[in-house]
Amino acid sequence: MRVFTTLLSPAEARARYLAALSPAPLGTETVPLDQALDRVLTADLVAGEDLPPFDRSTVDGFAVRAADVEQGGESAPARLRLVGEVRMGEATALRLGAGETVRVPTGGMLPPGADAVVIQERTRVLDETVEVHRPVRPGENMISRGEDVRAGDTVLRAGRRLRPQDLGILAGLGHARVAVRLRPTVAIISSGDEIVPPDRPAGPGQIRDMNTFSLGGLVRHAGGIPVPFPILPDDLATVHGALRRAVEAHDIVLISGGSSVGEHDVVVDAIRALGPPGIVVHGVAIRPGKPTVLAVAGNRPIVGLPGNPVSAMVIFDVFVRPVLAALRGSTEERPPGTRVRARAGRAIAAPTEREDHVRVALEARDGDLWAHPLPAKSGLLTSMVRADGIVVVPPGGRIAEGETVEVDLLEG
Repeated sequence: MRVFTTLLSPAEARARYLAALSPAPLGTETVPLDQALDRVLTADLVAGEDLPPFDRSTVDGFAVRAADVEQGGESAPARLRLVGEVRMGEATALRLGAGETVRVPTGGMLPPGADAVVIQERTRVLDETVEVHRPVRPGENMISRGEDVRAGDTVLRAGRRLRPQDLGILAGLGHARVAVRLRPTVAIISSGDEIVPPDRPAGPGQIRDMNTFSLGGLVRHAGGIPVPFPILPDDLATVHGALRRAVEAHDIVLISGGSSVGEHDVVVDAIRALGPPGIVVHGVAIRPGKPTVLAVAGNRPIVGLPGNPVSAMVIFDVFVRPVLAALRGSTEERPPGTRVRARAGRAIAAPTEREDHVRVALEARDGDLWAHPLPAKSGLLTSMVRADGIVVVPPGGRIAEGETVEVDLLEG
């Protein structure tokens, strides 16, 4: 089995892989709004109407012309003639003239002529007269027609991951369905004679499959659809056959285990046998995750992940996430707000030859956020369970205790 002897930096490996793959967005589908959360919008959303579609009150009170109450105060209130009431969900036929007012509920439509609302706590009603004990400015306690969105405004851009508030604005503009990108399907394969399912007792030398489930969760968080495959033995024909089926049926193939250089590791040979363009990268100067394989069969991305659970998760974040984002047509690889600054809880030193992805637990203390490094062994999944994020340290880099670092937050 030929292997790569030169390790690429993560940045070089990622750039080389994406250039060889050139991932393009998948097709589209139209889904009901209640199924569109976290889906990616396919086209700019241009408003076809104003929102709100009428001037509306934001308080319970009285619609006024601000000029009529500008002299109002506790000792000498402005006095207005009460000429009617607005009812919720109905268009009003009233029109406000000089010295007049209309009672309005929160959310109610303001009559023409009104340019402000006085909150009812600042008024006193005497038969058909309303005393206003406080002046208001034009526009106070109201939202004007189109103040939120004007017809013709571009409200959401193509490539946006739809958030709960986006669904709300779509509903407000009358969109019960929305066109979104298809979600990539991701085949997830764990390999190795020592791997057994989680519902089976682990015998001597065996370990239960963790990668299928942790990677499946990462795929879901990143907007894909995980498709677990049965665990594969260390048999070239079996692994090659499963990879062939996965490549033919799914948008991305992830296989963990068997990517190093041991004589019984068959994954690299099985990937190579899938055909051109083949393996693009084998070996990355990263800790954890050195024996990573990045390959393409036809136009399908295949990533050979290390068997160690922490390594597999780190490599997913560095190499699989950007491919998923490209296939989804997303303009953002990871959601905004998933990176924070913190102070290192102790000194951190990266090995000379590899970029180090250090798991850290965050602690708020004395007004500062502190990042405490966790055990570095890639086989210890508890280092991810206890972690809140990752600090990336360049090869040979050193971070002093108390130094400010950037933390990429883990999802979930």
